[in-house]
Amino acid sequence: DKKMASCLTLSSCSISSARLPSFKLNNPTYAFPSLKLSTTLPGNVLFSGVSVRPLTMPPRRPVIVVVTAAIKEYDSAAKRHRQSEKRRLYHKSHKSEMRTRMKKVLVALEKLRKSKTASPEDILPIEKMIGEAYSAIDKAVKVGSLHRNTGAHRKSRLARRKKAIENFSWLRINQELAV
Repeated sequence: DKKMASCLTLSSCSISSARLPSFKLNNPTYAFPSLKLSTTLPGNVLFSGVSVRPLTMPPRRPVIVVVTAAIKEYDSAAKRHRQSEKRRLYHKSHKSEMRTRMKKVLVALEKLRKSKTASPEDILPIEKMIGEAYSAIDKAVKVGSLHRNTGAHRKSRLARRKKAIENFSWLRINQELAV
């Protein structure tokens, strides 16, 4: 059993000393107690049907064990998190400006729709606000905060609302003049 145990510990730990000359152990069986076979089990139970020959090594050839510590590389996940946080704030400011401009236009259009004394001249300041909203949307698309199709959709939404209010207001004005 002891020959078998030394055979297994040597064969599992043997590394060519020509390749890795770091540090040497004179007696590997005492250095690695966890690699020894249990003395409670007979050898033929573990290796039934397998022929095991003792490993013959020259006595001058020591066993070499190389233990290297992992080199800590830069934590790319932390860098990615920092970059994404920076971009999130950058994109958030562009989206916020765009939403503010759009909301101002939509509120002004709704106020014009509810107004009883609406005239075609009342739409001129709203058109200026729509221009500012378009500019904010285009900037958000340009810097990548918004997809270009989404930008086009939002601009179209503003134009449709303006057109609907114009038609509704002027239709109402014309009906009042006819009465």
